Amino acid sequence: MRGGSHSGNIAAEDLARRDLLQIMSSDYVPASLLMSAFELPERVEGIALPQAVAMVTRNPARAVGLDDRGDIAVGQRADLLRVALHHRAPSVRQVWNVGTQVV
Repeated sequence: MRGGSHSGNIAAEDLARRDLLQIMSSDYVPASLLMSAFELPERVEGIALPQAVAMVTRNPARAVGLDDRGDIAVGQRADLLRVALHHRAPSVRQVWNVGTQVV
């Protein structure tokens, strides 16, 4: 989101341009993941919104063995967000946890 790593490492956007990005994560600003899912398709040709969303949902879940989440499909946990865009910034409107609306 910042256009580079805070610690001097390669930027996620540069990895995406080289088709080397599969997972996005953040331990400093978790909300940046939602923004990155919407920004990456705008910044990197060839990355569509579903692919970018998978980079912050399904792909990280599978990487750590959480096979019951990350997809909207039968047999999955049904942890969902409903998001609205306001001036290109995503805003969480509703949240479901294991299929039950909590926000």
